[in-house]
Amino acid sequence: MEEREQRRLSWLNSAVWMVSGGAIAAALLIGHSTLQLGDRLFESIGARLNPPQPQPTVDVRSLIVQQIRQSSELTTASFTMQAVVPAQQDATVSGFVFGTTKLLYIAHGEVKAGVDLARLDPAQIQLRATEADNGSVNGVRIQLPIAQVLDQKIDVNRSQVYDYNRGFLGLGPDTGPALQSLAQQTALLTITTAACEAGILERASDRAKLVVTQLLQAAGHQNVVVEPQAVTVAQCLAQVRQLDAARSPVAPPEAAPQAAP
Repeated sequence: MEEREQRRLSWLNSAVWMVSGGAIAAALLIGHSTLQLGDRLFESIGARLNPPQPQPTVDVRSLIVQQIRQSSELTTASFTMQAVVPAQQDATVSGFVFGTTKLLYIAHGEVKAGVDLARLDPAQIQLRATEADNGSVNGVRIQLPIAQVLDQKIDVNRSQVYDYNRGFLGLGPDTGPALQSLAQQTALLTITTAACEAGILERASDRAKLVVTQLLQAAGHQNVVVEPQAVTVAQCLAQVRQLDAARSPVAPPEAAPQAAP
């Protein structure tokens, strides 16, 4: 009888321990679930209070402009030419010519034209994308700034007065410096006009096109299209006149000499 009672007590103790252990496990499980729910709640609140920052973006057109400007601000083309220019001045009395001074000048001139890449604007750049590339940029189209006449000059070290003649008995006026100055001006105009007609601005644009194309291809850009702006001979000559007007005017001599035809 006592043995049966002991067994019953032992079974009851085991059951109590099992129930207690289950309650503790359940309590731990509920606590763990509550902690996870609390963590998710805090994460949700934190995400609302601190939304993710937008991804940084890069202005590709401005980047291209910077690459071009840093590489080469100016690309140029030059035109050189030799011109033989005669000039003369008469000595007159009452409208009668009694002596003529003639000068023959051989001039070496140079004209420079270029495209100022520092003037390239992001608005002159178009980015192209195709559906095959999922909308990604795979092409660049650039319109270059207009080419300009930058400088025109006579190389006085290579130029010379080939002949200076005051005529019969030296009766012609002694106006060598004035005739030489006139000859230089005429030669410069002749050489500059020849440069415009020979397409110096187109050569400058072609050089700039080559430089920009090679630069962008080396930087990893594909399908690069560089479009120079067309310039007519009339526009080229207009630029020359503007360049002349920007220079300090030279006062003409009292008796103006004439360039011989």
